[in-house]
Amino acid sequence: MPVIQLPPEILRTGHPAPVSVRDATGHLLLAKGVLVATEEQRQRLVSRALYVDELEGDLLRRALAGKLDSMLRQNAKLGHMARAEVGEVVMGTSGPAAVAVDPVTAWANLQMRGRALLQTPAPADFLAKLDRFQAEVLALTESDADRALLLLVQATCSDAHHYSVTHSLLVAVLCELAARQIASFTPEMRHSLRCAALTMNIAMTTLQDQLALQEEPPAPQQRALIDNHADRAVVCLRQAGVTDALWLEAVEHHHATTPGPLSGQSAGLQLARLLQRADIFSARLSMRRARPALAASAAIKAAYLDEHQQADEAGKAIIQATGIYPPGSFVQLSSGEVAVVLRRGTHAKTPKVASIVSKSGTPLVEPTVRDTRLRPHDVTGGVAPQEVRVRLNMEKLLSLA
Repeated sequence: MPVIQLPPEILRTGHPAPVSVRDATGHLLLAKGVLVATEEQRQRLVSRALYVDELEGDLLRRALAGKLDSMLRQNAKLGHMARAEVGEVVMGTSGPAAVAVDPVTAWANLQMRGRALLQTPAPADFLAKLDRFQAEVLALTESDADRALLLLVQATCSDAHHYSVTHSLLVAVLCELAARQIASFTPEMRHSLRCAALTMNIAMTTLQDQLALQEEPPAPQQRALIDNHADRAVVCLRQAGVTDALWLEAVEHHHATTPGPLSGQSAGLQLARLLQRADIFSARLSMRRARPALAASAAIKAAYLDEHQQADEAGKAIIQATGIYPPGSFVQLSSGEVAVVLRRGTHAKTPKVASIVSKSGTPLVEPTVRDTRLRPHDVTGGVAPQEVRVRLNMEKLLSLA
């Protein structure tokens, strides 16, 4: 992807990014429309060279030229023209409220806000913020669950940065969709489950992000923090004002559940069991420096089979919700092409897909939708993300989904 360098003034605290900000290799650092919430966040970004792809850069130049031309026609003083900020040029006419909220931007916003919320939970307003946050997660999921899975699965299997919040969001979506497959789960239980999914690792948010980027195994001190993070999370949540018993029980036991029918367990332990299976599924899909992400079919198997290698009721609910090949995962077609899953299909083995790699192994110029119900394009298995060396255009994929 051709990129051009941006001035650091492009980012302003309290304002959304006017363009998608990238590094020198074209890797996305901050999506267009995502709020630059704090000065610390802005300083972290501007401490490195910032870039934009050529198309957005051209639009930015045109906006700047138009702004200066307008100021000139209005007889503005030269000093004011010289002080015109790049961010002000782009945001001046549209403003934060006018930024189009597409799925990519909406989920990127949630990732950014969730990271800030879970890293520094403030007792005074944590509950209110968390409740608004989970409500937005639910609304985006209900508006299009396939798009939610597509974006989150791709985010977790392609980038180890901001691991903790991306993992929590994916687990929350998985739990919400799977809980709908279990008749005994009431709306109130699902609310507690979403909150538990988002906060189960609240006591180790920063540590999780560090572990995802380090190549060596956890040090003894890190291992100790991992082993007791559920208990510490409950303490943290109580201090923040959480009194929901189901929420707290699910967080406390999400690594200490037992296999067996859900009906024989308390409501809180039922939530914990589903939370654990979704946690396993998401973790297997996730990319980390120390280990590659697994193919979705392998991640599904890990969630579906319990500690005794028997079918797990909660794991089965996840498969019913996502299919064997969830949106965002990669699959091999009988034609020899590699495709990315766009939507769940009528049957688990017939998702809607777009081919991205030809049978000769070369990237396709444009992703091409294939009908997996037809023999030449039926799915023969999952493909691990590290085997697919193609930079995906998420906007293009969403337009095909």
